[in-house]
Amino acid sequence: MARSASAMRGQILESALRLFAVHGFRGTSLQDIASDVGCSKASLLYHFAGKEKIFTELLTPAQDALAALLDRVAGLEGGRLVEETVVGYVDLTLRFRREIRLLFEDIAEMSCHQDLNVIELADRLLDALAGRSQRAPARVAAWMVLGGVFITGATDDEVAPDEVLRAEMIRSALRTLDHTPS
Repeated sequence: MARSASAMRGQILESALRLFAVHGFRGTSLQDIASDVGCSKASLLYHFAGKEKIFTELLTPAQDALAALLDRVAGLEGGRLVEETVVGYVDLTLRFRREIRLLFEDIAEMSCHQDLNVIELADRLLDALAGRSQRAPARVAAWMVLGGVFITGATDDEVAPDEVLRAEMIRSALRTLDHTPS
C-alpha cells in the first residue's frame, strides 16, 4: 500500500532527525535517509529539494517556538522579563532536545544557515536574559545562561528526571543571572 505524501514527509523527517543525531548532518547522506525510510532517493527528492531543506524543516518548529517566546516577553521588563525568558528558554530546550543536538554538532555552520534566523533569535534571547541591560555583568551572565542551558539540553546524559532537570536548570540560570524568583 502506497504511503500518503504527508506520511512519507513525516517518515523522512523522523528518519533524518534520528540519523543526523547519530551520524551528524555531514555524516548522513540523502541515500542513507532514503534507505532508512524505504524509498528511493528520487522519491525523497520529490518531497525535499535537498538535505539542507530537510534540516531547515526539522529546525523550523523550534525556531518558531523561540520567536513566539521572545514575542511574548517583548513587553515585559525587569525581573518578570528575566524569569519568563528563563522558564520559556529552558522549556523549549527540553522540548526540542534532539533538534538542539543537531545545532550543537556544528554551531558555527548552522548559525549561518540561510533559512534559519539563529543569530537574530540568539541576540533577542540574550537581550531578554540580560533584562535588556547593556551592562557587562548582565550581558556576560546572559551569555553564560544561553550557553549553559543550550549545552545541558544537548547532552545525552540522564542526569535526572525531566521535571527535576527542568527545575535545576531554571534555578541555576536565575542564580547565574543574579535574579531571585518572584
